[in-house]
Amino acid sequence: MTRFYSKRDLHFQLFENQNCLELTQLPYFADHSEVTFKLVLDSAEQIAEKSLRPLLTEMDRNEPQLIDGKIRIHPGMKAIIRQFGEDGWINALFPYEEGGQQLPWTIHITAGFIFQAANYSASVFPFLTTGASNLIRTFGSKDLIEKFTPNLFSGLWQGTMALTEPDAGSSLSDISTTAFTTEKSGVFKIKGQKIYISAGDHDACENIIHLMLARIQGAPAGTKGISLFVVPKIRISGESNDVLTQGIYHKMGYKGAPIAHLMIGSNDDCEGYLVGEANQGLKYMFQMMNEARLGVGMNAVGIASAAYQASLAYAKERPQGRKVGEKNLSQAQVPIIEHADVKRMLLFQKSAVEGSLALLIYCAILSDKIAHEENEVRKNEMELLLDLLTPIAKSYPSEMGVQSTSAAVQVLGGAGYTTDFPVEQYYREARIHPIHEGTTGIHGLDLLGRKVLIQEGLGWKLFEKEIESTIDNSKELSDLDSIRQTFELQLKKFNHAAAQILFKMNQGPEKFLADATLFLEATGIVCIGWMWLKQAVSSQKALNTKESEQDFYFGKIETARYFMEYELPKINGLIERFHSNTYPTIAMRKEWF
Repeated sequence: MTRFYSKRDLHFQLFENQNCLELTQLPYFADHSEVTFKLVLDSAEQIAEKSLRPLLTEMDRNEPQLIDGKIRIHPGMKAIIRQFGEDGWINALFPYEEGGQQLPWTIHITAGFIFQAANYSASVFPFLTTGASNLIRTFGSKDLIEKFTPNLFSGLWQGTMALTEPDAGSSLSDISTTAFTTEKSGVFKIKGQKIYISAGDHDACENIIHLMLARIQGAPAGTKGISLFVVPKIRISGESNDVLTQGIYHKMGYKGAPIAHLMIGSNDDCEGYLVGEANQGLKYMFQMMNEARLGVGMNAVGIASAAYQASLAYAKERPQGRKVGEKNLSQAQVPIIEHADVKRMLLFQKSAVEGSLALLIYCAILSDKIAHEENEVRKNEMELLLDLLTPIAKSYPSEMGVQSTSAAVQVLGGAGYTTDFPVEQYYREARIHPIHEGTTGIHGLDLLGRKVLIQEGLGWKLFEKEIESTIDNSKELSDLDSIRQTFELQLKKFNHAAAQILFKMNQGPEKFLADATLFLEATGIVCIGWMWLKQAVSSQKALNTKESEQDFYFGKIETARYFMEYELPKINGLIERFHSNTYPTIAMRKEWF
């Protein structure tokens, strides 16, 4: 079986390049060690190989169906979801007293990377439940926690996030689902509809528990009037709760996990239970949003990793043609990995996958530190840095995941376009991530319009400081001089351009933000360049102190060199475009298209 991720690289990222073991110095994680972390990751690999991976193709070819008002999914998912519950994956992050393992989110999300690389569709069910149950345990009453979390933790019930409506996607301020007060305290009657709800209905769990956004009748307009509710498909008493599955969407990829169209309260008999305070729903949801968005970035890397590994294995085995200068046809054909253009496509994939993975693990460690930081000044700084990095760490892996899986198809040539090989499935599945949890355009607006400017640009200054620290570390290693100098040259151009774009603020928000997506793309490239400089530093230090695994470390350094010389220069075209003063994207009228 072709491997779907590199265990060696994952261990490098966690224990050599980022040193996640720093987390064990925090009291909450003190019981953990490198041994326990690796045991968790090994367990994830076993589940991925034995349970998830064998269903990869079947779940794609036999997608869920809506039959008699209920969505039917692959029959193998019932045992898989239950296994995640019984093995403690769903509540692994939570305290011991809640039955959890106090596992760092860093290790949980990297275990998720293994699951996603094996079978993305199968992996999403338990992680959705983790997110939903975390909202209840964090903001819900003791009564809600006791009634709902045990069966969510066990995998008996499925958790969802029910946000999107037909007229309210990215613009959640326009949601129309309404909550009406009843005589019971904290109990409301909910009426409306939700669309694109992942795992919103299926037959592998006994109940579906929706964490649903709705507006209490009479609440303020916009985001300030949105509340959060627990809305089960079946009430605790066993009665139906008037949540009907109106339809199922047939997707381009990621087919094994259904997305449902739900009708809420069609018979005016849907109960919803208020989570926390009224009108605080979006605030609660967005406190969890950083992790959700970083999770989408990791999903994208998992799929891209599987595609890269498949194309790498094919390139090593597939003989075709001879070296460009070889004219003797009696010579045997060479594996296509010997050809420069195939190496370029493989290097692009390797640089995108391993660079993105490095950034996401960096962000995950930062998130774990924030959760347990007691110094308010330091906590604020780390939060600002993570807030700044989140739209980048979500969007770069998502966009490059599409390009990377496309390169995997190209490596295989005609074979890649067929269903006889898995890369066409990976290509289709990768396309969801620039859309999930906020489109790339939304994240561009978030980065340039909010995150760069908050607290007089402190987050951006901290970002620059972190990059400069890595540059300083690389100066101690003369073998990396050319890589560092190339990075510094492009960084100087980018920093100048970033400073210039801020002058557009006085031209009004429409012009200032017109090319926010281009700014996000350029920032993402610089950020991954920084991650590759970090990996080059870690690898060169290893080469200077140990004799084993030299191929692995040389491969890291040469990939860093590739990124600096092939990918990083792409920021120059982006800089030219977002410095345009003609604003064709604003000037163009809809009638002219």
